[in-house]
Amino acid sequence: TQRASPRFPGAGFLTPPKPKPKLVFHTQLAHGSATGTVEGFSSIHELYAKIAQVFEISPSEILYCTLSTPKIDMERLLGAQIGLEDFIFAHVKGIQKEVHVYKSEDALGLTITDNGAGYAFIKRIKHGSLMDTVKTVCVGDHIEEINGQNIVGWRHYDVAKMLKELKKEQSFSLKLIEPKKAFGEYLQCSMSLCHRLASDRSRRGGRPWGTLRLRSKGPATVEELVAGPGPRSREGIRPPRFRERWCAFGVRVEAGLNPNEFAVALDEALGDFAFPDEFIFDVWGAIGDAKQGQLQ
Repeated sequence: TQRASPRFPGAGFLTPPKPKPKLVFHTQLAHGSATGTVEGFSSIHELYAKIAQVFEISPSEILYCTLSTPKIDMERLLGAQIGLEDFIFAHVKGIQKEVHVYKSEDALGLTITDNGAGYAFIKRIKHGSLMDTVKTVCVGDHIEEINGQNIVGWRHYDVAKMLKELKKEQSFSLKLIEPKKAFGEYLQCSMSLCHRLASDRSRRGGRPWGTLRLRSKGPATVEELVAGPGPRSREGIRPPRFRERWCAFGVRVEAGLNPNEFAVALDEALGDFAFPDEFIFDVWGAIGDAKQGQLQ
């Protein structure tokens, strides 16, 4: 039974605090998957564990996450803040590769960052630098070993220091893991889904823009964003950016097109994914079967 405050008779009845809204985020694997939801996390480690549980993978398979884009976009990396309307895309381990590089210059031209959970990766490659000439090394690659030394668990500044201290005029090796690549249609569908979710919430008068700030210690906190005329109404808090136009990734197969011409067309449309020749000819075979009605 609620009672009036004895110390403040005119204060009226005590009212219970309003329950905190449940924060639910949509998530997908960046290379393509069904859509899941995650909630109840306060740190990067907890978020990765939640995502891993949704997709039945190990948390150690997740290299990093991007917000509202499945692309390897270093400007949209998940850090200490998540917009309340952001869609979380998890990039998982793909192909492992090893490169040997002769250090002919003092600077390699790499910018290193980490995911906050023990994985360092390449954030930027300076144009025209030494590493820019090594085309097998890409932005988004996780650095697993340097000269045979495992560096999993290192922070990005320690990795950068080790790379800087490599001796000039000597060769060194990097063992890298690139994120699993997506086929273009997955990207188009995922981005369209982000757009639809944002539009639906807008029509429903959903919760205000804001961010969930993750902390290494203590609970996560929500910071609401007051709507304003500019893209940022308060420093550090940004509403998600959804483009009005979406790229078309499909390759139109014309009558009489041969496998080599198809490979050229696919490379022009999806060259960033560097599909192996075996995969391209498998796709060509599947298209031929579909055209002949042999696929069920």
